[in-house]
Amino acid sequence: MNAHQSRWTKIFGSGPIGLLISLILFFVAYEINKRINPPRLIESQLILNAVFLLSLVATLSIIIWSVRSLPASERGNKLSTQGAFRYVRHPLYAAFLSIFNFGLAVHFNSYIYVLWAILLHPVWHWVIRYEERLMIGIFGEAYVEYQRTTGRFFPRFWDRHRRRESR
Repeated sequence: MNAHQSRWTKIFGSGPIGLLISLILFFVAYEINKRINPPRLIESQLILNAVFLLSLVATLSIIIWSVRSLPASERGNKLSTQGAFRYVRHPLYAAFLSIFNFGLAVHFNSYIYVLWAILLHPVWHWVIRYEERLMIGIFGEAYVEYQRTTGRFFPRFWDRHRRRESR
């Protein structure tokens, strides 16, 4: 990997390829939804809009918190285990996967989109392996320990509690 690729890989990680796969799967879900026209999740447009708005606000909040915790210029150069990174190793991806995509799926009011949002998790767990190998190559055992104690997309509150008890 040359220096230019490495710099962009450190900043964007697995995001571009994960986004591309997510969009392809979204269009597959769109086509399936259009063909089978499943029953609606919720009848109230107000609730649909509220869920989407809350997911959007929560996602943007986590994005801002993540960028403040580890600015783009420091990605791949500094192992951040504070701020948003204290709870999950990939807070930007987690915000989209676990909050925004579900808000979007509910807003589109279809079980097919909810299934799409659920199926993105194993896809992203697969996609993110490259980025995590890169981080192990850069930070070594410190990143391996970080992996042991911090969830990839969901917080591991039980591990944090156990770690505090052992101190």
